[in-house]
Amino acid sequence: MTLFVLGTNSVHHSAAIADYLDGRVGPDDEVHAINSQQGGDATSAEDVRDGEDALNAIRSRLGDATTVETHQFIRGNDPEEDVLGYADEVDADEIVIGIRKRNPTSKVVFGSTAQKILLRSNRPMAVVPLESV
Repeated sequence: MTLFVLGTNSVHHSAAIADYLDGRVGPDDEVHAINSQQGGDATSAEDVRDGEDALNAIRSRLGDATTVETHQFIRGNDPEEDVLGYADEVDADEIVIGIRKRNPTSKVVFGSTAQKILLRSNRPMAVVPLESV
């Protein structure tokens, strides 16, 4: 059994991550999808809805292949704190995150959240390239 924790903040991120996990996960595995929102004035109703949509995309894409749990945290933490803290809490085997390609030469530029997760985690990680933004 492999326990995956993944961080997502959009339906597009969820689709890319689900594509990566499709065929890798089986009935004995577990996927825990995390969406983290700041809360208070920093989070709108639209942000919450978009986060729920991102989590629903993971559930709908992977739910037939394996157990999927989704969690939307709105508690004032930075996203990397929520992802890393939850990975520790459930003793994740692997963390999966997406990164964006931002320039025409496809040089990968890590966002601050992805970079912080990569630098702070001692767990195996998969980094999924996302479409150019």
